[in-house]
Amino acid sequence: MTEVTQGAKVRIHYTGTLEDGSVFDSSEGRDPLEFEVGSGMIIPGLDKALPGMKVGDKKKVSIVPEEAYGPRHDEAVLEVPRADIPAEIPLEVGIQLQMSGPQGQPVPVTVTNLTDDTVTLDANHALAGKTLIFDFEVVGIG
Repeated sequence: MTEVTQGAKVRIHYTGTLEDGSVFDSSEGRDPLEFEVGSGMIIPGLDKALPGMKVGDKKKVSIVPEEAYGPRHDEAVLEVPRADIPAEIPLEVGIQLQMSGPQGQPVPVTVTNLTDDTVTLDANHALAGKTLIFDFEVVGIG
């Protein structure tokens, strides 16, 4: 296969940055990211940028939140009494914890604020609401 099509297995090297230029992820120094185009394994905006590319092609795309991790949702930020958090769980801003969702599914949350009485937990994805810039190269197809 010489060109990326829907359903093709591809390998890419990439660097993902935010609009301020800070890097949030990169395959540098690692194996390339391998996935099937159109399978939902990667964010939609990056998936849509691949068809028609060939091995060796490079591209830089800017992906709006709706095509990435979605918008931030204020209702996904919870303030809970500190007493409701088990004492053995270390609490500090930035630490990730896991809660149980309505059907018992795991929901990752990040501690965003601490007071003597409350803990603020954010269930939004860390990249929700952000425009993502991907600089990538197709290094394999098939």
